[in-house]
Amino acid sequence: MSDDAAPKPKKKGKMKLIIMVVGGLVLVGGGVAGGMVAAGMGLGGAHAGPKVDPNAPKLVLRPGQSEDPTVEFKAVGSFQPDPRLYKASYYTMDQPFTSNLRDTDGIAQISLGVSTFYDAKVLDNFKDNEMPIRSAVLETLADQDAFALGTPEGKTQLQAKLKDAMNKVLVQKTGYGGIDDVYFTNFIIQ
Repeated sequence: MSDDAAPKPKKKGKMKLIIMVVGGLVLVGGGVAGGMVAAGMGLGGAHAGPKVDPNAPKLVLRPGQSEDPTVEFKAVGSFQPDPRLYKASYYTMDQPFTSNLRDTDGIAQISLGVSTFYDAKVLDNFKDNEMPIRSAVLETLADQDAFALGTPEGKTQLQAKLKDAMNKVLVQKTGYGGIDDVYFTNFIIQ
């Protein structure tokens, strides 16, 4: 009878083993997940540099110049390259632009050329998208004041606005701008 009255000892070893195995799996899984997140976010050693699009236009160096290493990771059209280091390419638009001017009976007729320090991709993109670029130029021209266009400062401001309008179209259509300067080859205000 004394054998029946004694309580049976509980097996704590199995429960402890299960908790340790599950806890170990959670820790290992968390470590793997954390490592994958860190690698995906570019925190790993091999992924530290910014991504460079292989299809992006490249700057064209002048003969005998070495490349500026800080330029490699700047977005196309986001800065003005040094004209002493890089070679410009030019394109003249064939047809002139004629537009009424804002709040007057006056009209402006201009002919334009553009330049880029990037490779042929920029001018090819420009030519392929000339119609929407022409539309943007006409919209910009129609929003100008005749008196302001009669001054050198007004013409300089118009050049900057036209450059911005052209690059905006190129970014929308191709993903890249790249027009560095706009030039007037003809400028008439009546």
